Amino acid sequence: MMNLFFPINKKIAFFLVILSISFQNTIAQEVKSGFWNQVRYGGNIGLSFGDGFFSGTIAPSAIFEFDRNFALGLGLNATFNNRKNTYKSTILGASFIGLYNVIRDLQLSAEFEQLNVNRKYDTSINLPNENFWAPALYLGAGYRSGNVTFGIRYDVIYDKSRSVYSDPWSPFFRVYF
Repeated sequence: MMNLFFPINKKIAFFLVILSISFQNTIAQEVKSGFWNQVRYGGNIGLSFGDGFFSGTIAPSAIFEFDRNFALGLGLNATFNNRKNTYKSTILGASFIGLYNVIRDLQLSAEFEQLNVNRKYDTSINLPNENFWAPALYLGAGYRSGNVTFGIRYDVIYDKSRSVYSDPWSPFFRVYF
């Protein structure tokens, strides 16, 4: 008896199912590899130490390149500071960055960074512990050569009393692979 709803030979049906699965996997791989081919990874690792002072930072980031000129990305930031007999601080945060290459060698950037600062002072200093959010909005320009960009950026919403940085101007060095 022939099925009226599926009047196709079983061998042909099996072949079509296998072909469909193969085609879907190929499309999924193209979409996945196409997306990941446009993602670049980078970040920052920093160490600073001196007479009774230590600071360590790890700040991974990733960008998605829409084309040769424009990219958007996200970053994370974790910093630990310790000044012997003075304070310890933990800084955790995230950032959102936009990059635009005006010409091949000139890159403009805009980056919003939001950091949570937790400072604990030594009891002998008699200062209250602090926990606050420190936003920053950087506008920058840099020279780009291949995967490397270096330049300067300025925090347009800089607040000396709440910033973790001593100045609104800061140099940067970016590498994305």
